[in-house]
Amino acid sequence: MVKKLLGELHEFKLPSILTPICMIGEVIAEMIIPVLMGRMVDLGINGGNMAYIVRTGIIMILVALFGLLSGLGGAVFGAKASTGFARNLRKKMFDNIQTFSFANIDKFSSSGLVTRLTTDVSNIQNAFQMILRMAMRAPASMVVAMVMSFIINAKLASIYLIAVIFLGIVIVFIMNNATKYFKQVFEKYDSLNESVQENVSAIRVVKAYVREEYENNKFKIAALNIYEMFVRAEKVVTLNGPIMTGTVYACILLISWIGAHMIVAGDLTTGEMMSLLTYCMNILMSLMMLSMIFVMVTMSQASARRIAEVIDEETSLGNPKDPIMEVKDGSIDFEHVDFAYTSDSEEPVLKDIDISIKSGETIGIIGGTGSAKSSLVNLISRLYDVTKGSIKVGGVDVRDYDMEALRNQVSVVLQKNVLFSGTIYDNLRWGDANASEEEIKRACKLACADEFIERFPDGYNTVIEQGGTNVSGGQRQRLCIARALLKKPKILILDDSTSAVDTATDAKIRKAFAEEIPGTTKLIIAQRISSVQDCDRIIVMDDGKVNGFGTHDELVKNNEIYREVYESQVGSSGDADFDEKS
Repeated sequence: MVKKLLGELHEFKLPSILTPICMIGEVIAEMIIPVLMGRMVDLGINGGNMAYIVRTGIIMILVALFGLLSGLGGAVFGAKASTGFARNLRKKMFDNIQTFSFANIDKFSSSGLVTRLTTDVSNIQNAFQMILRMAMRAPASMVVAMVMSFIINAKLASIYLIAVIFLGIVIVFIMNNATKYFKQVFEKYDSLNESVQENVSAIRVVKAYVREEYENNKFKIAALNIYEMFVRAEKVVTLNGPIMTGTVYACILLISWIGAHMIVAGDLTTGEMMSLLTYCMNILMSLMMLSMIFVMVTMSQASARRIAEVIDEETSLGNPKDPIMEVKDGSIDFEHVDFAYTSDSEEPVLKDIDISIKSGETIGIIGGTGSAKSSLVNLISRLYDVTKGSIKVGGVDVRDYDMEALRNQVSVVLQKNVLFSGTIYDNLRWGDANASEEEIKRACKLACADEFIERFPDGYNTVIEQGGTNVSGGQRQRLCIARALLKKPKILILDDSTSAVDTATDAKIRKAFAEEIPGTTKLIIAQRISSVQDCDRIIVMDDGKVNGFGTHDELVKNNEIYREVYESQVGSSGDADFDEKS
């Protein structure tokens, strides 16, 4: 896992190498200064040698400047390496997410992916910077200070050694107990992000139903869960501070007490005593840094696993070895197709679908909620793969096509209409980035979107807010249809995409399709009989099976489900829903 993540350093390898080198330079400077200070006291001040004091002082200043520059270099290179590493991780995850099939996306919640791209990467960034700067500096500083202390006086240095062993045991104990809490806390972040995401995206619904208090309570619970988990972890981690501080003061008192007796006995000089006290602080501060590193690494372990899950996730769909790049026509053949969303499903969503659709036909698809209408059309553009059987487009199994080539010829207006922030032009050019103004206006005319666009003060340059919240549901649907038409597809799928459009506009859209794009195969999912009765043929779906397939007249005569719904809708002036059977 660590090796895989570090593989995303790429162009930031050099700063990652230079950072610890600079930190070692800073350590060397810090270790030299106590020695020079001790000699200045013993040979300069006590010996009354002013020239030696000045000379040693100048050397100390130069060493301090070297340490300062090394520290600055470590900070700059460390920041560049860690932020660059975080950028590459986000890009790698986002790029991989773009390859996901619907099945892969179903595996991760959208809030979970947001947490991984933000909070988890930030944790890795902070831990990586800490490791580059402190993981090299702290051990190097501690080892060198320990060696220098033993060189000066092995008896007093033994106190440091005992303290280091004791604190090392304490750190391991604390980290083992804190780890289990840090592992759980990031799962709580998913719940928090989900609460925020749902509230913001559905704020109009929240206010319409006066559910602000409910949403506040839900957010409060999610935030409280994170708070409580962090408090538990921090209660364990904060033990590190007082134990570390107590050990530092105990070492200073012992060294001062024993050292004073040794100075009186002539076994230790005053300068050596000062150097030992300085090294004492270096050793114990290094231990403090190491404990902070352990905290950061412990926190980032859970984040690293979550990031690796996204990077390692392989799309359940892929191109064949020698993919077919051209779709001949818009004919569609379902050959005894079964489909289930997961391999462990008790029964398939679609069962033994066996129908043929000619190129250029207009096919209506109708059925009650949960009858698997959307699942049926999602298989055509290979958003999912069939579990059993095969689907052919243009006489070729969809699994033999290059997916991009197939999807460019199968344009889908999904049940949930999504517009992106930007102008109407920007949104429409998702269908064709190089579409001319004339082509855009023609697509909008076919989708009956030109009627309202031209009433906007800025026309096609009108800015659409994120999610299309500043246009009505019907306008959003018509813009999405126009966007799909710009792809000039061989197959056009409208998944309940005119449900928010009045019946007159719906009829105009269908008429425009029949007259202007007769060669395009059109699949129209609808709840209203009026939206599909003029189609060449109509598929009646029921419980994942094709209950009927024929013209409107044939189905009225021969299909009980279709006839009942038709009669109920005609009897209710066309306002009855397909699910409301008589």
